Amino acid sequence: MKIIIAGAGDVGFHLAKLLSYESQDTYIIDFDGDKLEYINSHLDVITKKGDATSIKLLKEIGIESADLLIAVTDSQNTNFTISVIGKSLGVKKTIARIDNSEFLNECEVDFQQFGLDFMISPQELAANEIKMLLNQSSFNDTVAFESGLFNVMGTPLTYQSPILDLTVKEVKQQFSSIDFTTIAIKRQGVSQTIIPRGDTKYQLDDQVYFCVPNYSMKDLYPIIGRKQYHIKNVMILGGSSIGEKTARNLCKDNFKVKLIEKNREKAEFLAETLNNTLVINGDGRDLELLEEENIRDTDAFIAVTGNSETNIMSCLVAKSKGVKKTIALVENMDYIDISQTIGIESLINKKLIAASNIFRHIRKGEILALANLHNIDAEVFEFEVKKGAKVTALPIKELRFPREAVFGGIIRDEKAIMPAGNIQIETGDKVIVFCLPEAISTVERLFK
Repeated sequence: MKIIIAGAGDVGFHLAKLLSYESQDTYIIDFDGDKLEYINSHLDVITKKGDATSIKLLKEIGIESADLLIAVTDSQNTNFTISVIGKSLGVKKTIARIDNSEFLNECEVDFQQFGLDFMISPQELAANEIKMLLNQSSFNDTVAFESGLFNVMGTPLTYQSPILDLTVKEVKQQFSSIDFTTIAIKRQGVSQTIIPRGDTKYQLDDQVYFCVPNYSMKDLYPIIGRKQYHIKNVMILGGSSIGEKTARNLCKDNFKVKLIEKNREKAEFLAETLNNTLVINGDGRDLELLEEENIRDTDAFIAVTGNSETNIMSCLVAKSKGVKKTIALVENMDYIDISQTIGIESLINKKLIAASNIFRHIRKGEILALANLHNIDAEVFEFEVKKGAKVTALPIKELRFPREAVFGGIIRDEKAIMPAGNIQIETGDKVIVFCLPEAISTVERLFK
């Protein structure tokens, strides 16, 4: 598959990183020579310095034979232009990163006729991620498959968890009445994500990811040593587009929302447009202001200003005042790994979310859904099992399934089935698989 990425920023780099695991024929175009040099030294892709709107340059790298053109520069208008030109020159499919989410929601304009096959808004995706994290309050990462029939949920283990120092096998025996699969463990000081086996021990501060059917979600809380709590009162710091979208999303679900915005003009605009949100003009770093606005009675604090450090520090302050759930937006992807060590439940990066969302368009046809978990260079796939697929030949325990992958769950006739060793996958099943990069191609072949 030949893929051209326009833009070597964080989204472009992360996409290229994901693609480099798969030996895709990948090109990256950007004006910034330093960014391209960094990519050249870290990834196995082809870089081209120049203007991605240049017809001459696009022809030089063979745009007419490309399967996919992904425009993820910082400029929405540039991304539009690149997509239109690329489609005119023969690329099969285009994806453009946009800032105006109005184009996504019941828009009257048919952008496909201009050459834009798919558009993605990092701000919209980040706002949706925040809402999902609030709905699963005790977990810092969550992904739903088939409208929540199966869910992947991540959380760090504390001293309160009864599974500490037990093996995966021992925990399954002790909690045999609860259906769940441990699909991954991210351990401090260990760079490689752990695919758990029967003798793998759970350790303090492990970030553990479970795959859970909807009927077992409430039973997972005692295993992690936490109580399920409901979030009602939410405080948002920052009237950015993400802050505005988050407030709109939450008000639709009857959350009580306060939004603090430092810029008076922006605050007045938000007060007029956000009907069910209390908008406060002030500095969210001001402890006196936070106390006046009853920070101690707030269930969740969400910091989405344009400054990562401000977001992190304000979340730590909120945590010190007794706020149960804190979420900080960060620009630097290196910060994502430190969330659980500094006491913030969730750090999110809109560019990482966007790159992961775009990446699912690159996958083969058998894949219904794809998600990336925070902190982990790996993916969760949902495959649809086609007739004659190799994975249907034998029971799970007899399949030569790579050690770098694990079955999370099976959906058959809209019912959740746990992937026990004696289960045989059937045509028409939907199967959730967690997979490290080096095993992706092997797993995909099994589902062909």
